[in-house]
Amino acid sequence: MTNRAFRSMLFLAALALPATAAQPEETIQMAIPQADFDASFASFEALPPAPEPAGHVVDLGAIDVPIELPPAATSIGSGVASYYGKRFHGRRTANGERFDMHAMTAAHRTLPFGTLVAVTNPRNGKTVTVRINDRGPFAHGRLIDLSRAAATELGLIRRGHGTVELAVLDR
Repeated sequence: MTNRAFRSMLFLAALALPATAAQPEETIQMAIPQADFDASFASFEALPPAPEPAGHVVDLGAIDVPIELPPAATSIGSGVASYYGKRFHGRRTANGERFDMHAMTAAHRTLPFGTLVAVTNPRNGKTVTVRINDRGPFAHGRLIDLSRAAATELGLIRRGHGTVELAVLDR
């Protein structure tokens, strides 16, 4: 205990001493340069001329940035969407693959398997792209069944269902 207190006091004493206590006053004064501030930057007033580019160099300013257009979409209307998740996770879908509730997939009654569909929630403006890999929904009045991941992105988890707008994306 006394050893710990002694070390603490020694540490505090070391902090209290100024860093320049060991140096004589003349040494401190001579260490500070007395050069004129403006004169120290005189060599940087004019920049050297820019080098000429070689013949094989491409001017990046002359290149137009490509514009990525969103894929063209064909609206197929709006309706009520619901989602399915844990109960069906890992089971086979209608196209033969295993259902993954964390993937961006959906079930639709008539669209061909593999069709990419943009699903938009008009209440919040969020849009996701899902791939049709199953048949359904089998509940009356529902247009599409989304995976849990897609429903989460659209904000449909709390209510369990909601009105959405569908558009088939052209490849």
